[in-house]
Amino acid sequence: MPPHSSLTPALDTSGAVDALAADGSAGAAQTLSPENAPENRKPSRLSRLLAFLREETVAGVLLVVAAVLAILWANSPFADNYFALRDLKVGYEPWHLNLSLGTWAADGLLAIFFFLVGLELKREFVAGDLRDLGKAAVPIAAAVGGVVVPALIYAAVNLAGPETLGGWAIPTATDIAFAVAVLAIVGSHLPSALRLFLLTLAVVDDLLAITIIAVFYADDVHVLPLLLALVPLAVFGLVTHRFPRFFARRTWAAWVILVPLAAVTWALVHEAGIHATVAGVLLGFAVPVMGAKASGEPVELAEHLEHRVRPLSAGFAVPVFAFFSAGVAVGGWDGLTTALAAPVTLGTIAGLVVGKPLGIMGATWLTTKLTGRKLDASFQWIDLLGVALLAGIGFTVSLLISELSFDPAAAAGDQAKVAVLTASVLAAVLAGGLLAVRNRRYRDNPAGVTSPAAS
Repeated sequence: MPPHSSLTPALDTSGAVDALAADGSAGAAQTLSPENAPENRKPSRLSRLLAFLREETVAGVLLVVAAVLAILWANSPFADNYFALRDLKVGYEPWHLNLSLGTWAADGLLAIFFFLVGLELKREFVAGDLRDLGKAAVPIAAAVGGVVVPALIYAAVNLAGPETLGGWAIPTATDIAFAVAVLAIVGSHLPSALRLFLLTLAVVDDLLAITIIAVFYADDVHVLPLLLALVPLAVFGLVTHRFPRFFARRTWAAWVILVPLAAVTWALVHEAGIHATVAGVLLGFAVPVMGAKASGEPVELAEHLEHRVRPLSAGFAVPVFAFFSAGVAVGGWDGLTTALAAPVTLGTIAGLVVGKPLGIMGATWLTTKLTGRKLDASFQWIDLLGVALLAGIGFTVSLLISELSFDPAAAAGDQAKVAVLTASVLAAVLAGGLLAVRNRRYRDNPAGVTSPAAS
Protein backbone atom coordinates (compact mmCIF):
# COMPACT_ATOMS: atom_id res chain seq x y z
CA MET A 1 0.00 0.00 0.00
CA PRO A 2 1.25 2.94 -2.23
CA PRO A 3 2.85 4.37 -3.25
CA HIS A 4 3.86 4.04 -4.40
CA SER A 5 6.16 4.35 -7.37
CA SER A 6 4.63 3.97 -10.78
CA LEU A 7 5.82 1.36 -13.25
CA THR A 8 5.61 3.99 -15.98
CA PRO A 9 7.89 6.91 -15.14
CA ALA A 10 5.96 9.76 -13.60
CA LEU A 11 6.13 13.20 -15.13
CA ASP A 12 8.98 15.06 -13.49
CA THR A 13 8.90 18.66 -14.63
CA SER A 14 10.64 20.29 -11.73
CA GLY A 15 10.25 23.66 -13.39
CA ALA A 16 6.82 23.91 -14.98
CA VAL A 17 4.76 21.53 -12.90
CA ASP A 18 6.43 22.32 -9.60
CA ALA A 19 5.93 26.00 -10.26
CA LEU A 20 2.26 25.35 -10.91
CA ALA A 21 1.99 23.18 -7.81
CA ALA A 22 3.69 25.83 -5.72
CA ASP A 23 1.86 28.98 -6.76
CA GLY A 24 -1.07 27.79 -8.90
CA SER A 25 -0.31 30.33 -11.59
CA ALA A 26 -2.07 29.68 -14.87
CA GLY A 27 0.65 31.36 -16.81
CA ALA A 28 3.65 29.80 -15.14
CA ALA A 29 4.35 27.76 -18.24
CA GLN A 30 3.05 27.94 -21.78
CA THR A 31 3.16 24.18 -22.14
CA LEU A 32 3.44 21.40 -19.62
CA SER A 33 5.93 19.19 -21.41
CA PRO A 34 9.23 18.46 -19.65
CA GLU A 35 11.35 19.67 -22.54
CA ASN A 36 9.80 23.15 -22.32
CA ALA A 37 10.33 23.57 -18.58
CA PRO A 38 12.14 26.80 -17.63
CA GLU A 39 15.51 25.34 -16.66
CA ASN A 40 16.99 28.71 -15.72
CA ARG A 41 14.39 29.32 -13.02
CA LYS A 42 15.72 28.74 -9.52
CA PRO A 43 13.41 26.37 -7.63
CA SER A 44 11.67 27.87 -4.64
CA ARG A 45 11.97 26.38 -1.19
CA LEU A 46 8.50 24.92 -1.53
CA SER A 47 9.41 23.32 -4.87
CA ARG A 48 12.54 21.79 -3.34
CA LEU A 49 10.50 20.46 -0.40
CA LEU A 50 7.92 18.92 -2.72
CA ALA A 51 10.66 17.32 -4.81
CA PHE A 52 12.25 15.95 -1.61
CA LEU A 53 8.94 14.39 -0.52
CA ARG A 54 8.67 12.62 -3.88
CA GLU A 55 11.91 10.71 -3.27
CA GLU A 56 11.31 6.98 -2.82
CA THR A 57 13.46 6.70 0.28
CA VAL A 58 11.80 9.65 2.01
CA ALA A 59 8.38 7.97 2.22
CA GLY A 60 9.86 4.93 3.95
CA VAL A 61 11.91 7.02 6.37
CA LEU A 62 8.92 9.16 7.36
CA LEU A 63 6.86 6.02 7.97
CA VAL A 64 9.50 4.61 10.28
CA VAL A 65 9.94 7.91 12.15
CA ALA A 66 6.17 8.27 12.68
CA ALA A 67 5.80 4.67 13.88
CA VAL A 68 8.78 4.85 16.24
CA LEU A 69 7.52 8.13 17.71
CA ALA A 70 4.09 6.59 18.28
CA ILE A 71 5.52 3.47 19.95
CA LEU A 72 7.79 5.50 22.21
CA TRP A 73 4.99 7.88 23.21
CA ALA A 74 2.48 5.06 23.78
CA ASN A 75 4.93 3.34 26.15
CA SER A 76 6.14 6.44 27.96
CA PRO A 77 4.86 8.03 31.19
CA PHE A 78 2.82 10.30 28.92
CA ALA A 79 0.99 7.43 27.20
CA ASP A 80 -2.41 8.71 28.35
CA ASN A 81 -1.85 11.87 26.34
CA TYR A 82 -1.15 9.86 23.20
CA PHE A 83 -4.30 7.76 23.49
CA ALA A 84 -6.38 10.82 24.42
CA LEU A 85 -5.13 12.54 21.26
CA ARG A 86 -5.79 9.49 19.10
CA ASP A 87 -9.31 9.10 20.50
CA LEU A 88 -10.21 12.80 20.38
CA LYS A 89 -13.39 13.17 18.32
CA VAL A 90 -13.94 15.95 15.83
CA GLY A 91 -16.48 16.37 13.04
CA TYR A 92 -20.13 16.99 12.32
CA GLU A 93 -22.34 14.44 14.05
CA PRO A 94 -25.53 14.92 11.93
CA TRP A 95 -23.49 13.69 8.94
CA HIS A 96 -22.11 10.78 11.02
CA LEU A 97 -18.65 12.31 10.73
CA ASN A 98 -17.91 12.87 14.42
CA LEU A 99 -14.88 10.60 14.29
CA SER A 100 -11.74 10.16 16.36
CA LEU A 101 -8.47 11.51 14.99
CA GLY A 102 -7.28 7.94 14.57
CA THR A 103 -10.35 7.11 12.48
CA TRP A 104 -9.98 10.29 10.44
CA ALA A 105 -6.41 9.22 9.67
CA ALA A 106 -7.41 5.67 8.68
CA ASP A 107 -10.59 6.51 6.78
CA GLY A 108 -9.82 10.02 5.57
CA LEU A 109 -6.12 10.70 5.13
CA LEU A 110 -5.41 7.20 3.89
CA ALA A 111 -7.94 7.80 1.09
CA ILE A 112 -5.33 10.18 -0.37
CA PHE A 113 -2.83 7.32 -0.44
CA PHE A 114 -5.42 5.07 -2.10
CA PHE A 115 -6.18 7.79 -4.65
CA LEU A 116 -2.58 7.41 -5.83
CA VAL A 117 -3.04 3.65 -5.82
CA GLY A 118 -6.09 4.09 -8.07
CA LEU A 119 -4.13 6.31 -10.45
CA GLU A 120 -1.34 3.76 -10.71
CA LEU A 121 -3.66 0.80 -11.13
CA LYS A 122 -5.52 2.51 -13.97
CA ARG A 123 -2.27 3.59 -15.65
CA GLU A 124 -0.91 0.07 -15.58
CA PHE A 125 -4.11 -1.51 -16.89
CA VAL A 126 -4.58 1.13 -19.61
CA ALA A 127 -1.06 1.99 -20.73
CA GLY A 128 1.39 -0.03 -18.64
CA ASP A 129 2.70 -3.56 -18.28
CA LEU A 130 -0.61 -4.94 -16.98
CA ARG A 131 -2.22 -4.07 -20.30
CA ASP A 132 -0.59 -7.22 -21.68
CA LEU A 133 -1.75 -9.91 -19.27
CA GLY A 134 0.43 -12.48 -21.00
CA LYS A 135 3.55 -10.42 -20.38
CA ALA A 136 2.54 -9.74 -16.77
CA ALA A 137 1.39 -13.32 -16.05
CA VAL A 138 4.37 -14.22 -13.85
CA PRO A 139 4.29 -11.23 -11.46
CA ILE A 140 0.48 -11.42 -11.34
CA ALA A 141 0.67 -15.06 -10.31
CA ALA A 142 3.40 -14.16 -7.81
CA ALA A 143 1.14 -11.52 -6.25
CA VAL A 144 -1.74 -13.98 -5.95
CA GLY A 145 0.53 -16.54 -4.32
CA GLY A 146 1.82 -13.83 -1.99
CA VAL A 147 -1.74 -13.19 -0.82
CA VAL A 148 -3.11 -16.73 -0.62
CA VAL A 149 -0.25 -18.46 1.21
CA PRO A 150 0.09 -15.90 4.07
CA ALA A 151 -3.69 -16.03 4.59
CA LEU A 152 -3.59 -19.82 4.80
CA ILE A 153 -0.68 -19.76 7.25
CA TYR A 154 -2.45 -17.26 9.49
CA ALA A 155 -5.66 -19.30 9.35
CA ALA A 156 -3.80 -22.50 10.22
CA VAL A 157 -2.18 -20.88 13.28
CA ASN A 158 -5.49 -19.37 14.45
CA LEU A 159 -7.79 -22.22 13.49
CA ALA A 160 -8.50 -23.07 17.13
CA GLY A 161 -9.54 -19.49 17.93
CA PRO A 162 -12.57 -18.30 15.92
CA GLU A 163 -12.36 -14.89 17.59
CA THR A 164 -8.99 -14.22 15.96
CA LEU A 165 -9.56 -16.02 12.66
CA GLY A 166 -11.04 -12.83 11.22
CA GLY A 167 -7.55 -11.37 10.95
CA TRP A 168 -6.60 -13.71 8.10
CA ALA A 169 -6.08 -10.82 5.68
CA ILE A 170 -3.56 -8.93 7.84
CA PRO A 171 -0.43 -10.65 6.43
CA THR A 172 -1.60 -10.48 2.81
CA ALA A 173 -0.62 -6.85 2.10
CA THR A 174 2.66 -5.29 1.00
CA ASP A 175 3.71 -1.72 1.78
CA ILE A 176 5.23 -0.76 -1.55
CA ALA A 177 6.49 2.63 -0.35
CA PHE A 178 8.51 0.99 2.39
CA ALA A 179 9.64 -1.90 0.16
CA VAL A 180 10.78 0.38 -2.67
CA ALA A 181 12.59 2.59 -0.16
CA VAL A 182 14.60 -0.40 1.09
CA LEU A 183 15.32 -1.47 -2.49
CA ALA A 184 16.48 2.05 -3.37
CA ILE A 185 18.84 2.14 -0.38
CA VAL A 186 20.53 -1.24 -0.88
CA GLY A 187 19.98 -1.96 -4.58
CA SER A 188 21.75 0.74 -6.57
CA HIS A 189 23.32 -1.82 -8.94
CA LEU A 190 20.55 -4.41 -9.07
CA PRO A 191 18.93 -5.04 -12.49
CA SER A 192 16.13 -2.62 -13.31
CA ALA A 193 13.98 -5.60 -14.33
CA LEU A 194 14.01 -6.74 -10.70
CA ARG A 195 12.53 -3.44 -9.55
CA LEU A 196 9.93 -3.66 -12.30
CA PHE A 197 8.96 -7.13 -11.11
CA LEU A 198 8.50 -5.80 -7.57
CA LEU A 199 6.40 -2.87 -8.76
CA THR A 200 4.18 -5.03 -10.97
CA LEU A 201 3.72 -7.48 -8.12
CA ALA A 202 2.91 -4.63 -5.73
CA VAL A 203 0.33 -3.07 -8.03
CA VAL A 204 -1.56 -6.38 -8.25
CA ASP A 205 -1.10 -6.83 -4.49
CA ASP A 206 -2.74 -3.42 -4.01
CA LEU A 207 -5.66 -4.41 -6.19
CA LEU A 208 -6.16 -7.61 -4.20
CA ALA A 209 -5.91 -5.71 -0.89
CA ILE A 210 -8.48 -3.17 -2.05
CA THR A 211 -10.81 -5.97 -3.09
CA ILE A 212 -10.40 -7.69 0.27
CA ILE A 213 -11.14 -4.47 2.15
CA ALA A 214 -14.19 -3.67 0.00
CA VAL A 215 -15.66 -7.18 0.14
CA PHE A 216 -14.76 -8.56 3.55
CA TYR A 217 -14.54 -5.44 5.71
CA ALA A 218 -17.68 -3.58 4.67
CA ASP A 219 -20.31 -2.93 7.33
CA ASP A 220 -23.99 -3.28 6.53
CA VAL A 221 -24.08 -1.65 3.13
CA HIS A 222 -26.65 1.14 2.68
CA VAL A 223 -27.70 1.29 -0.94
CA LEU A 224 -29.01 4.87 -1.13
CA PRO A 225 -25.82 6.71 -0.12
CA LEU A 226 -23.82 4.30 -2.30
CA LEU A 227 -25.97 5.22 -5.31
CA LEU A 228 -25.74 8.91 -4.42
CA ALA A 229 -21.93 8.60 -4.32
CA LEU A 230 -22.02 7.73 -8.02
CA VAL A 231 -23.26 11.25 -8.84
CA PRO A 232 -20.23 13.29 -7.62
CA LEU A 233 -17.95 10.46 -8.78
CA ALA A 234 -19.44 10.66 -12.28
CA VAL A 235 -19.12 14.46 -12.32
CA PHE A 236 -15.50 14.12 -11.14
CA GLY A 237 -14.75 11.73 -14.00
CA LEU A 238 -16.63 13.84 -16.54
CA VAL A 239 -14.85 17.13 -15.80
CA THR A 240 -11.40 15.53 -15.61
CA HIS A 241 -11.92 13.86 -18.98
CA ARG A 242 -13.49 16.95 -20.55
CA PHE A 243 -11.05 19.56 -19.25
CA PRO A 244 -7.67 17.86 -18.57
CA ARG A 245 -5.61 20.89 -19.68
CA PHE A 246 -7.64 23.20 -17.46
CA PHE A 247 -6.94 21.14 -14.33
CA ALA A 248 -3.33 20.48 -15.35
CA ARG A 249 -2.60 24.20 -15.76
CA ARG A 250 -4.53 25.58 -12.81
CA THR A 251 -3.89 24.15 -9.37
CA TRP A 252 -6.63 26.30 -7.84
CA ALA A 253 -9.20 24.59 -10.08
CA ALA A 254 -8.43 21.23 -8.51
CA TRP A 255 -8.92 22.68 -5.03
CA VAL A 256 -12.13 24.50 -5.91
CA ILE A 257 -13.76 21.85 -8.12
CA LEU A 258 -12.13 18.43 -7.81
CA VAL A 259 -11.48 18.35 -4.05
CA PRO A 260 -15.10 19.17 -3.09
CA LEU A 261 -16.39 16.51 -5.50
CA ALA A 262 -13.92 14.02 -4.03
CA ALA A 263 -14.93 14.96 -0.46
CA VAL A 264 -18.63 14.43 -1.17
CA THR A 265 -17.89 11.08 -2.84
CA TRP A 266 -15.79 10.04 0.15
CA ALA A 267 -18.48 11.06 2.67
CA LEU A 268 -21.22 9.15 0.83
CA VAL A 269 -19.09 6.01 0.48
CA HIS A 270 -18.31 6.28 4.21
CA GLU A 271 -22.03 6.62 4.96
CA ALA A 272 -22.78 3.61 2.75
CA GLY A 273 -20.81 1.34 5.10
CA ILE A 274 -17.98 0.60 2.67
CA HIS A 275 -14.52 1.49 3.93
CA ALA A 276 -14.00 5.05 2.77
CA THR A 277 -10.51 4.45 1.36
CA VAL A 278 -12.26 2.63 -1.50
CA ALA A 279 -13.55 6.06 -2.55
CA GLY A 280 -9.95 7.13 -3.12
CA VAL A 281 -9.39 4.21 -5.48
CA LEU A 282 -12.60 4.95 -7.41
CA LEU A 283 -11.62 8.60 -7.80
CA GLY A 284 -8.19 7.56 -9.04
CA PHE A 285 -9.81 5.29 -11.61
CA ALA A 286 -11.99 8.20 -12.77
CA VAL A 287 -9.00 10.33 -13.87
CA PRO A 288 -7.96 10.05 -17.54
CA VAL A 289 -4.61 8.36 -18.09
CA MET A 290 -4.03 8.71 -21.79
CA GLY A 291 -3.20 12.18 -23.09
CA ALA A 292 -6.04 14.20 -24.63
CA LYS A 293 -4.76 15.40 -28.01
CA ALA A 294 -7.81 17.22 -29.31
CA SER A 295 -6.84 20.58 -27.86
CA GLY A 296 -3.15 20.62 -28.72
CA GLU A 297 -0.25 18.72 -27.16
CA PRO A 298 -1.24 15.70 -25.06
CA VAL A 299 -1.93 16.32 -21.39
CA GLU A 300 -1.78 13.31 -19.09
CA LEU A 301 -3.78 14.63 -16.15
CA ALA A 302 -3.19 11.51 -14.05
CA GLU A 303 0.56 12.17 -13.98
CA HIS A 304 0.05 15.84 -13.09
CA LEU A 305 -2.29 14.98 -10.23
CA GLU A 306 0.06 12.27 -9.00
CA HIS A 307 2.94 14.75 -9.13
CA ARG A 308 0.97 17.17 -6.96
CA VAL A 309 -0.65 14.72 -4.55
CA ARG A 310 2.32 12.45 -3.83
CA PRO A 311 4.09 14.90 -1.47
CA LEU A 312 0.85 15.30 0.50
CA SER A 313 0.50 11.52 0.76
CA ALA A 314 4.14 10.71 1.55
CA GLY A 315 4.81 13.75 3.71
CA PHE A 316 1.60 13.97 5.71
CA ALA A 317 -1.26 11.52 5.11
CA VAL A 318 0.57 8.19 5.45
CA PRO A 319 2.93 9.25 8.29
CA VAL A 320 -0.02 10.61 10.30
CA PHE A 321 -1.88 7.34 9.76
CA ALA A 322 1.21 5.40 10.85
CA PHE A 323 1.54 7.63 13.92
CA PHE A 324 -2.02 6.95 15.08
CA SER A 325 -2.03 3.27 14.10
CA ALA A 326 1.37 2.09 15.31
CA GLY A 327 1.04 3.35 18.86
CA VAL A 328 0.44 0.31 21.03
CA ALA A 329 1.20 -0.08 24.73
CA VAL A 330 3.10 -3.35 24.97
CA GLY A 331 3.23 -3.36 28.76
CA GLY A 332 6.97 -3.70 29.18
CA TRP A 333 9.05 -6.79 28.49
CA ASP A 334 6.46 -9.18 29.94
CA GLY A 335 3.73 -7.63 27.83
CA LEU A 336 5.89 -7.81 24.72
CA THR A 337 6.73 -11.49 25.22
CA THR A 338 3.06 -12.28 25.88
CA ALA A 339 2.03 -10.45 22.71
CA LEU A 340 4.69 -12.21 20.62
CA ALA A 341 3.45 -15.60 21.82
CA ALA A 342 -0.19 -14.93 20.92
CA PRO A 343 -1.68 -16.81 17.93
CA VAL A 344 -2.52 -13.53 16.19
CA THR A 345 1.10 -12.43 16.40
CA LEU A 346 2.54 -15.79 15.40
CA GLY A 347 0.18 -16.10 12.46
CA THR A 348 0.86 -12.59 11.22
CA ILE A 349 4.65 -12.81 11.53
CA ALA A 350 4.74 -16.26 9.94
CA GLY A 351 2.44 -15.05 7.18
CA LEU A 352 4.50 -11.98 6.30
CA VAL A 353 8.03 -13.27 6.85
CA VAL A 354 7.56 -16.87 5.67
CA GLY A 355 4.27 -16.96 3.78
CA LYS A 356 4.90 -13.98 1.51
CA PRO A 357 8.22 -15.22 0.06
CA LEU A 358 6.98 -18.82 -0.02
CA GLY A 359 3.83 -17.86 -1.91
CA ILE A 360 5.63 -15.53 -4.33
CA MET A 361 8.47 -17.93 -5.09
CA GLY A 362 6.17 -20.95 -5.32
CA ALA A 363 3.66 -19.24 -7.62
CA THR A 364 6.46 -17.87 -9.80
CA TRP A 365 8.12 -21.26 -10.17
CA LEU A 366 4.81 -22.98 -10.89
CA THR A 367 3.81 -20.38 -13.50
CA THR A 368 7.14 -20.61 -15.31
CA LYS A 369 6.88 -24.39 -15.42
CA LEU A 370 3.25 -24.53 -16.56
CA THR A 371 3.36 -21.72 -19.11
CA GLY A 372 6.94 -21.95 -20.33
CA ARG A 373 7.50 -18.27 -19.54
CA LYS A 374 10.87 -17.32 -18.09
CA LEU A 375 12.10 -14.65 -15.73
CA ASP A 376 14.03 -11.75 -17.16
CA ALA A 377 17.54 -12.90 -18.07
CA SER A 378 19.16 -10.04 -16.16
CA PHE A 379 18.50 -11.50 -12.67
CA GLN A 380 18.52 -14.84 -10.89
CA TRP A 381 16.15 -16.70 -8.59
CA ILE A 382 18.19 -15.64 -5.57
CA ASP A 383 17.51 -12.01 -6.51
CA LEU A 384 13.82 -12.77 -6.75
CA LEU A 385 13.96 -14.24 -3.25
CA GLY A 386 15.19 -10.86 -2.01
CA VAL A 387 12.20 -9.17 -3.65
CA ALA A 388 9.86 -11.81 -2.20
CA LEU A 389 11.23 -11.09 1.27
CA LEU A 390 10.70 -7.38 0.67
CA ALA A 391 7.03 -8.09 -0.02
CA GLY A 392 6.76 -9.22 3.60
CA ILE A 393 6.92 -5.57 4.69
CA GLY A 394 3.22 -5.14 5.43
CA PHE A 395 3.13 -1.94 7.45
CA THR A 396 0.58 0.60 6.13
CA VAL A 397 -2.13 -1.61 4.62
CA SER A 398 -1.54 -4.42 7.14
CA LEU A 399 -2.00 -1.95 9.99
CA LEU A 400 -5.21 -0.74 8.36
CA ILE A 401 -6.55 -4.28 7.99
CA SER A 402 -5.62 -5.06 11.60
CA GLU A 403 -7.77 -2.12 12.70
CA LEU A 404 -10.64 -3.37 10.56
CA SER A 405 -10.31 -6.96 11.79
CA PHE A 406 -10.67 -6.52 15.54
CA ASP A 407 -12.53 -4.40 18.02
CA PRO A 408 -10.33 -1.46 19.14
CA ALA A 409 -10.67 -2.59 22.76
CA ALA A 410 -9.67 -6.19 22.02
CA ALA A 411 -6.18 -7.40 22.92
CA ALA A 412 -5.97 -9.06 19.51
CA GLY A 413 -5.88 -5.64 17.85
CA ASP A 414 -2.77 -4.58 19.75
CA GLN A 415 -1.20 -7.99 19.20
CA ALA A 416 -1.77 -7.67 15.46
CA LYS A 417 -0.07 -4.27 15.42
CA VAL A 418 2.92 -5.62 17.33
CA ALA A 419 3.08 -8.47 14.82
CA VAL A 420 2.90 -6.19 11.77
CA LEU A 421 5.66 -3.94 13.08
CA THR A 422 7.87 -6.87 14.10
CA ALA A 423 7.36 -8.73 10.82
CA SER A 424 7.99 -5.62 8.75
CA VAL A 425 11.29 -5.01 10.51
CA LEU A 426 12.32 -8.65 10.12
CA ALA A 427 11.38 -8.68 6.43
CA ALA A 428 13.25 -5.43 5.81
CA VAL A 429 16.39 -6.71 7.56
CA LEU A 430 16.37 -10.11 5.82
CA ALA A 431 15.60 -8.66 2.39
CA GLY A 432 18.02 -5.77 2.84
CA GLY A 433 20.83 -8.09 3.84
CA LEU A 434 20.31 -10.47 0.93
CA LEU A 435 19.86 -7.71 -1.65
CA ALA A 436 22.90 -5.83 -0.33
CA VAL A 437 25.02 -8.94 -0.96
CA ARG A 438 23.54 -9.34 -4.43
CA ASN A 439 24.04 -5.63 -5.11
CA ARG A 440 27.76 -5.96 -4.40
CA ARG A 441 27.85 -8.93 -6.78
CA TYR A 442 26.32 -6.89 -9.60
CA ARG A 443 28.52 -3.91 -8.77
CA ASP A 444 31.66 -6.01 -9.02
CA ASN A 445 30.40 -7.79 -12.12
CA PRO A 446 28.44 -5.26 -14.20
CA ALA A 447 28.11 -7.77 -17.05
CA GLY A 448 25.73 -9.77 -14.87
CA VAL A 449 25.53 -13.39 -13.91
CA THR A 450 24.06 -16.54 -15.37
CA SER A 451 20.46 -15.98 -16.36
CA PRO A 452 17.70 -18.08 -14.77
CA ALA A 453 16.72 -19.32 -18.20
CA ALA A 454 20.07 -21.01 -18.52
CA SER A 455 20.20 -22.41 -15.02
